Amino acid sequence: MHTADPPAPKLRRALNTPMLTLYGLGVTVGAGIYVLVGATAEAAGPYAAVSFLIAALVVSLTALSYAELATRYPVSAGEAAYVEAGFQRNWMAVLVGLAVAASGIISASAVAIGAASYLHTLTGIGTSVLTIGVVAVMGLIALWGIAQSVFIAAVITIIEISGLLFVIGWGMSVQDPQGYEISEMVPGLELNAWRGVFAASLLAFFALVGFEDMANVAEEVKDPLHTIPKAILLTLVLATGLYLATSMTVLLVVPIDTLSTSAAPLALVFSGAPEVIKQGFAAVAVVATVNGVLIQMIMASRVIYGLADRDHLPRILATVPQMTRTPVVATLLVVAVILLLTQTLPIGILAERTSQIVLGVFVLVNISLILLKAKPGSAREHFRVPLIVPILGVLTSALLFGTGFL
Repeated sequence: MHTADPPAPKLRRALNTPMLTLYGLGVTVGAGIYVLVGATAEAAGPYAAVSFLIAALVVSLTALSYAELATRYPVSAGEAAYVEAGFQRNWMAVLVGLAVAASGIISASAVAIGAASYLHTLTGIGTSVLTIGVVAVMGLIALWGIAQSVFIAAVITIIEISGLLFVIGWGMSVQDPQGYEISEMVPGLELNAWRGVFAASLLAFFALVGFEDMANVAEEVKDPLHTIPKAILLTLVLATGLYLATSMTVLLVVPIDTLSTSAAPLALVFSGAPEVIKQGFAAVAVVATVNGVLIQMIMASRVIYGLADRDHLPRILATVPQMTRTPVVATLLVVAVILLLTQTLPIGILAERTSQIVLGVFVLVNISLILLKAKPGSAREHFRVPLIVPILGVLTSALLFGTGFL
């Protein structure tokens, strides 16, 4: 068992609070908001923004649990380490670690295909060729180094957030909005309205997931005790604010019938805009999806490296060359599997299951924290949350997990 103090890091500690926050925002504010506003509007009607707020409250409970666990065990393959420490079961740690890596790999595969589809509309090149290109380029960036990878991801994140702010600004300046008044976006006490809101909250939850990836680069964070909790909470607050403002803008400007059937809902805000603005926004949407591929690659490779470093997987996967100080073999494996999935499998069904894998992991991580809190206190200084936080985290994650099967 390796639940004592983690060994000295082999990876480079290069991430400060702004970089880690941008990394978290890069995972969270990705393809989700660019695609899911229409689907939430279909389920919740004018109350879609409220669904994002409820989802944020649910996510914040598990996020606080992660903040404590990531400062107790600031290592790669975070979830695996937490479950191993809480349950004292090696096999559970391996299972959870592999589940987390799988969710990242599957998600990156689906997003790579999406990015290639956007690129196809701009370039006309075949989707299959573009997918291989996207995965290969993102793989090279991931191999380059954590500081460089996260810097590039941070730049892309700023571009995609700028895209959302542009949507909000443009939408608010539209002279003749076709959607709902702001006052119509608050649900009353009717049961049917709230049923739609809660159904849409499940979709909105998928758009907010991403903060947990920050735990998997903990070994590369400067001053993890203070940086990780701050970055996790900043990520959630900023993402929630952006989602609320974006969803309310789209509901204000676009007719609900058009919005609820669109797979590219944010583009509808620019329906009356000049062609150059439409094309520019399409390019930003490509960038937003490409970013998801890079960040999921970084996360999955760190989980595999972390498991190998603790002898749960072949040691070769823990190889870290002095030049890059990145897990090169683990990253190459992740890139190879993503390429295989993008070229051979119908990724839609797998992508749906990704969210349920994540929710299952959330339940186990929260239970691990409950078990750890029941044991004698840790000598190491770490961030602390009240016991009620992981208890509520288990209940809310389990409820969302269950609704996915309904």
